[in-house]
Amino acid sequence: MKKKLFIYYTLTGNGDIVKDTFKDKGYEIRKVISKSKYPKNLFLLMMIGGFKATFNKKDKLIDFNTDISKYDKIVISSPIWNDRLCAPINSVINLLDLKDKDISFILHSASGNANHAKEKIKNLYGIDSIILKEPKKHKEELIKLKNIK
Repeated sequence: MKKKLFIYYTLTGNGDIVKDTFKDKGYEIRKVISKSKYPKNLFLLMMIGGFKATFNKKDKLIDFNTDISKYDKIVISSPIWNDRLCAPINSVINLLDLKDKDISFILHSASGNANHAKEKIKNLYGIDSIILKEPKKHKEELIKLKNIK
């Protein structure tokens, strides 16, 4: 049986909703915890997080296990900050050797199409991403995940 891993970061709970879907599909779960403290204020979060994402910054992570050797399928989920992957997930993809792995990316966004993030993933891994619009508010968006086994 294939070993499957779901790696995600969330600040608003959208990633937790996505995580529940993959937990139900038998994935092991690995939550990303950043050493950076992000503000609760949405405007400040957009300014700080958006700045970091725009310049492809990476966060230091707390106790992130980089051993993915036993997994055949890996799904990585990221919020979109300023149309880009968030800094904690930038760190994850920098730390992991995803070559020769069956990977998928799920991006959750409050607005926009995450064009920069999709382009980055396409350039790095040659795959398309799945975009969910605020799955915490729009649970019907989770239907887009049905084909990921």
